Amino acid sequence: MPRLSDTDLIINPDGSIYHLNLKPRQVTDTIIAVGDPNRVHRVSSFFDAVDFEMNKREFITHIGKYKGKKIMVISTGMGTDNVEILMNELDALVNIDFKKREPKPKRRKLKIVRIGTSASIQEDIRLGTHILSEYAIGMDPLMYYYDLEQTPKESDISTALQEEIRLPYLPYCVKASESLVETFADVTTPGNTVTCHGFYAPQGRSLGLPIRYPKLVQSLNYFHLDDFWLTNLEMETAGYYALARLMGHDMVSVNAIIANRVRNRFSKDPNRIIDALIKKVLDRI
Repeated sequence: MPRLSDTDLIINPDGSIYHLNLKPRQVTDTIIAVGDPNRVHRVSSFFDAVDFEMNKREFITHIGKYKGKKIMVISTGMGTDNVEILMNELDALVNIDFKKREPKPKRRKLKIVRIGTSASIQEDIRLGTHILSEYAIGMDPLMYYYDLEQTPKESDISTALQEEIRLPYLPYCVKASESLVETFADVTTPGNTVTCHGFYAPQGRSLGLPIRYPKLVQSLNYFHLDDFWLTNLEMETAGYYALARLMGHDMVSVNAIIANRVRNRFSKDPNRIIDALIKKVLDRI
């Protein structure tokens, strides 16, 4: 690979990477990722101590220790576009020599756990459930810019879902890291997550504007391929899974169910559900 240019790998004057404002030596092996910048503080409030903080745009980072283990928690904001920035810059921080602007000969593998909020699209998945995304289906176009290889099962799911909804493009489907699925399997409910390209029309919501897929939630609720069913909607997981596979990192997403779209219910105390999930994750990673 040729030397990376100043416009491909942008390094700030202090030696930190462009968006995250972090330096290579600061990245921990275990990372918790959240969408909401305010959730960084919720996670780090459980730490024994916070040793480092960085605020840059929507990317807020706290590094500290939980029961003696060093952990980083970082926010992305909403959407796979921000996830793409986070994952590329984290990978660059640990796997590119900033002085030479070249990949390091030995790659470092990160363990990344996303803690997110999500809406159930199955009636029997109640508010307060903690869903582990075994598979994620990306309804966004991010992977049209990368060369992602899918397994036959993943490709079959993508094709069947495109035909079911009559989308003008092919979604992508990616499985979580097996080792991290096993880590959280006994304290979560398994599910398959749909990653949407927005919050309103891309999730079948309308506040008055006409939308192309008004029965989207119903279609996703009924969709299945053999024993594969969809369980919840959110906006980041598929991007994480696809990029983690491309980069060779371990990645899993766990979701606090704070809404049920079939029953039209929203939690009266979402923070309680989120805090319980944060504690589960911290105790297992």
